[in-house]
Amino acid sequence: MRTLDLSTPIDAGQWEPEKVTHDIVSPAEGARHMSEEMKLHFGLDFDPTVLPDGELLSIDTLGLTTHTGTHVDAPSHYGTRGPGGRPPRTVDELPLDWFHRPAFVLDLRGAEASTAGADDLRAELARTGYTPQPLDIALLLTGADELVGTKRYFTDFRGLDGGATAFLLDLGVRVIGTDAFSLDAPFTDMIRRYQESGDRGVLWPAHFLGRDREFCQIERLTGLDALPPYGFTVSCYPVKVAGAGAGWCRAVAEIPEN
Repeated sequence: MRTLDLSTPIDAGQWEPEKVTHDIVSPAEGARHMSEEMKLHFGLDFDPTVLPDGELLSIDTLGLTTHTGTHVDAPSHYGTRGPGGRPPRTVDELPLDWFHRPAFVLDLRGAEASTAGADDLRAELARTGYTPQPLDIALLLTGADELVGTKRYFTDFRGLDGGATAFLLDLGVRVIGTDAFSLDAPFTDMIRRYQESGDRGVLWPAHFLGRDREFCQIERLTGLDALPPYGFTVSCYPVKVAGAGAGWCRAVAEIPEN
């Protein structure tokens, strides 16, 4: 079995629309901090210099959203009303068996259109010859991961329209992943089309479909071009953040050796 990391890093050194902060307490600072805390809370005197090199443990403090890096969007991310008018499930409430499943790749590269429709997906499935099974994970290869770390990553990619998203859900898919910033088309593209047409349906159709049909997205994947079209498994369990609309994940493909 060969494993392939499909996750982009959380990196405070890369450009993000919402700034990521990463503060590091060094092992030596951690030792001094521990000594001070022992004195303050428990009345214990401890000399940190007796530790190896005067060091204890480093501590990392991050400031970020749950949509930074590779992450899973839960139904509650799409709004306060879920299917049937019920409260939508948060990321800690989702069934685990959705996130370790056979997967297939849909190659959406090479098109000028910023949005793929159901016919595009049908054509790609016909090309690969794969018939998706219920609860398979669908992965969209757009090539956007080549732009990670730049502003263009957030504006130059291909998303799905509502019909394409519904097409995958009709096949029994409940987790759709993409190597782009969003499952929908770029914000700038959707807003421009809305201003030109007045059609509200062009605004986040893939996301808003989740208000009526329960599903999850994995956004900001990478390395999908190294995968076969099908015949592999993806593991993408989201971090269990109580009450959250998304959770970071380490997405990994498990590919059988021939």
